[in-house]
Amino acid sequence: MDQFSQSVLTLVSILVVISTIFYFKFQSKSSSKLPPGPWGVPILGYLPFIGSDMNKLSQLASKYGQIYKLQLGNKLCVVVNSPALVKEVVRDHDIVFANRSVPVAAFVATYGAKDIVWSANNPEWRALRKVFVREMMSNRSLEQTYSLRKNEVRKSIRQIYENGKTAVEISMLAFQTEINVITKLLWGGLLRGADEEVIGNKFREILPKVIDVFGKPNISDYYPFLARFDIQGIKRETERYMVHLDKIVIEVVESYKKKFSRGVVEEGKRDFLQILFELKADDEDLITDTQLKALLLDIVAAATDTSTTSIEWAMAELINSPTAMAKAQKELSEVVGLDNIVEEHHLPKLKYLDAVFKETLRLHPVVPFLMPRSTSESSIVGGYTIPKGTMVFINLPYIQKDPRFWNSPQEFKPERFLGTEFDFTGNSFHYLPFGSGRRMCAGLPLAERMLMYFLASLLHSFDWKSPNDQKLDMSEAFGIMLRKSVPLAAIPIPRLSGSNLYT
Repeated sequence: MDQFSQSVLTLVSILVVISTIFYFKFQSKSSSKLPPGPWGVPILGYLPFIGSDMNKLSQLASKYGQIYKLQLGNKLCVVVNSPALVKEVVRDHDIVFANRSVPVAAFVATYGAKDIVWSANNPEWRALRKVFVREMMSNRSLEQTYSLRKNEVRKSIRQIYENGKTAVEISMLAFQTEINVITKLLWGGLLRGADEEVIGNKFREILPKVIDVFGKPNISDYYPFLARFDIQGIKRETERYMVHLDKIVIEVVESYKKKFSRGVVEEGKRDFLQILFELKADDEDLITDTQLKALLLDIVAAATDTSTTSIEWAMAELINSPTAMAKAQKELSEVVGLDNIVEEHHLPKLKYLDAVFKETLRLHPVVPFLMPRSTSESSIVGGYTIPKGTMVFINLPYIQKDPRFWNSPQEFKPERFLGTEFDFTGNSFHYLPFGSGRRMCAGLPLAERMLMYFLASLLHSFDWKSPNDQKLDMSEAFGIMLRKSVPLAAIPIPRLSGSNLYT
């Protein structure tokens, strides 16, 4: 029995009276209309049997089919396991399912769910998302900031080259590159030299810890009336991290306020924070200071952790599949040439590498159950009633490996995506690693460019092998993110024609 299950069971004596009332009240409703699912036990429901093993959700799908329910404490959860029912959730009834079920840790880390990811579907959220997509994710904005992305990727390539054949921890390298790109996109016009490095180091130290806290099962999330007691200390832990993150963001925002008030702003190419202050000057109600801080942290956290995890999985799969690695590098040699470096304009021609990226996210969706949705009113899905306030998960690990839709679903076969119309827009309901509908990933345009460009640069510049020339451990660590259990360390061997291509 894991530590979480033990913590749950120690609460039985506290919960008996109150939870029994909730339990029988739930049972008294027309439960025959609810989806099927395991019974669990009174008071605790199925909570002791899941613990921290989110992989259990996919195992239950094999037994209960397209949709099933779980009673986790006082929370009714529904897990959707088929493309047809995913469509009902994200398209047919998108408005009903557009709210979030916000865990305590996320609520604290986003200043009360004032960001894009966790905010309820309301006018404030729609305005915030619109500003972000229009000002930061437009093609024009991404094209203007290409040189910034290129400079950071080239720094990483140079760093690998200068360290010789020393094993590279891919997740650390990817995180460092991504955090430098994102902070420069957000407020690069403000920071220089030592200040920039200090802030980057602080983010690298704290952000992964905050995201890990999001993935910890928390009794307060399943028994809201116990949240005030913070029995596991998760709220307090998140607050400790947020003291440091909040200080970083406040320092940056206040510095920008002073700069903006003095009229010392950049003409032409502007970073995102400058754009936000210009918009606030025109419309003070467009975005509050709290929303501004939440948005900045949202972008930094989401972009760095998801990108880092994606790159690590892609590199691991390629190292374990020398044939796929050779095909990807042959394509790069033909499109780019060994006497040249990768540029973003090469990316549309790299069809096989695009297939590698898509196949990686099929096997290892970074956010495996997407962000939990919450119903704003009662709805019908697959003929079953989903009551108001139900927590809804979309089971990507099951859907994207379902043999009814995928041949040899457990195998890494990039070729399955060649000549197909699969993309990341969420229109194919058996493949949606970035989500679908109004709550799909708002940062997709940047993620798609940056991940492909960085992966292409790593593969074009170096051959890669495992330290012991053995198959890598591909076990998964389930949480809010689907990480590798064993971090990937790989040895680089330069493959370009001249050392000048690494400077």
